[in-house]
Amino acid sequence: MSTNILILSCGTRNKIVAYFRQELAGKGKVVAADSSPLAPALYEADEAVIVPSIKDKHYLETLLSLCREKKIKAVFSLIDPELNLLAKYKKDFLAIGTIPIISDVEKAAMCFNKYALYEFLTQAQIPTPISYLEEHKFLQDMRKGLISFPVIIKPYDGSASMQIHKVHSSDEMEDLMVCDDHLMIQEFMDGIEIGADVYVDLLSRKVVSIFTKEKIKMRAGETDKARSIKEGKLFDLIQSVVEKVGLTGMLDIDLFKVGDEYVISEINPRFGGGYPHAYGCGVSFPRMLLNNLEGKVNPSQIGEYEADIYMAKYNEIKIIPAAELPKEMMISLPIPDAASSQS
Repeated sequence: MSTNILILSCGTRNKIVAYFRQELAGKGKVVAADSSPLAPALYEADEAVIVPSIKDKHYLETLLSLCREKKIKAVFSLIDPELNLLAKYKKDFLAIGTIPIISDVEKAAMCFNKYALYEFLTQAQIPTPISYLEEHKFLQDMRKGLISFPVIIKPYDGSASMQIHKVHSSDEMEDLMVCDDHLMIQEFMDGIEIGADVYVDLLSRKVVSIFTKEKIKMRAGETDKARSIKEGKLFDLIQSVVEKVGLTGMLDIDLFKVGDEYVISEINPRFGGGYPHAYGCGVSFPRMLLNNLEGKVNPSQIGEYEADIYMAKYNEIKIIPAAELPKEMMISLPIPDAASSQS
């Protein structure tokens, strides 16, 4: 029986689609879905499907029908807002023979809510930046000398590093906080940024792979340049945290190294934007996932890669002839007027 994989909200993540096609090697199809016909990753897949926005009331029904029609063995999303939906309706997918690659709904929701994750990590005595939802509590601690400016202000339910601000004064903070009730205040970590790609085996529920990298340069919230690193202390911390939280599948973890200590900043239960670095170093999460879908438990491969391998991203483009665009979506594509075409 074919192992068909559905990748949701594929967007510009062409590499992920290509990796799964390579690992499947004819044993199944990669079906990519997105709400935009101009999502370039669609055109790397064996089959491309245009779906409604995730906010559409028929979205879940559309996905279930798609999984039945395409005989999808496993489905996962590449964006944060969709993870909760897959987790919430996990039983609906399982009932039709499709496995959502996502942690339990409570765990996925906690990771999406960055303040809830902060509370969990703090209670578990895991190092994490001090965070606040209320400005007056931050100011109280600042007067006590427990924290100081600058701080980071960001949405506690945001994704893709959007709306993140480094703030240096109370006035700046107040201007931001009064305009948005979804913001949190987080201690600014003056250290080295670290990214970790982690795979938790779906069958054994054990951490079987960890790839870590020092982030050299960031752009638009994603790692632009990085260097692979290996340290037993870091691996031990990540393994301990992941098992305490109780996550499964592919994970993307952000950390800071401050002095000799590591601090957990965020955990995202999905492929990270910098995962191609890991794959390029021989760390294949697609192969591990396919092994699990075939009923095989993956052996531990933690740290099985070389250190000091660098990654540097560069821009690519996708040329898409109109004939390749789904006909039913052509009407939704914007047609520039004379004024806008000159800009």
